[in-house]
Amino acid sequence: MPADGVDLGDYLRNFVRSAFRLETRQVYTIASEAERVRRFLAGQPKDDESAQQWVGLVRSNISAGKTMTRAKIVRRPFTDYTRYLMEWGVPRNVRAGEDYRILDLTDREVDLPQQDFWLFDETTVLLLNFNPDGTPRNPELVESADIGQYLRWRDLALAEAVPFAEYNQGANGAR
Repeated sequence: MPADGVDLGDYLRNFVRSAFRLETRQVYTIASEAERVRRFLAGQPKDDESAQQWVGLVRSNISAGKTMTRAKIVRRPFTDYTRYLMEWGVPRNVRAGEDYRILDLTDREVDLPQQDFWLFDETTVLLLNFNPDGTPRNPELVESADIGQYLRWRDLALAEAVPFAEYNQGANGAR
């Protein structure tokens, strides 16, 4: 069911133990990131100031003993958005305390959905829906989710992914 009236931010602020995100798309067109992406593509200096709300949320959750983990699927050659994310976004999120992992599917397949989702406290699934151009649509709370399937997808993604620092070190010449 669509999560009309339900703010993703509520879930991100109010989970108790863990938040996991599977990030499948190669392009996201998010209004709050538009200026940072534009600056990145224009070769201008980084502006982390505009991302302070997210950084503060991550730090608050981590300092409260919660975990925030993400598995980002990438394929080479990187899209402009993925280049921005890998050079500006992910390092900032890792510094804030997110456990950000990269799953490179350039030359292989892994049996994961092509649907972004957040899994909160291993009990609540929120699907993230996007238009073909990467703009977000309403998230969808999956009320009768087969939690076991989402846990299996999370575990598979994490088993196949590598920590961002490890991926970044090994991929420096591959981009």
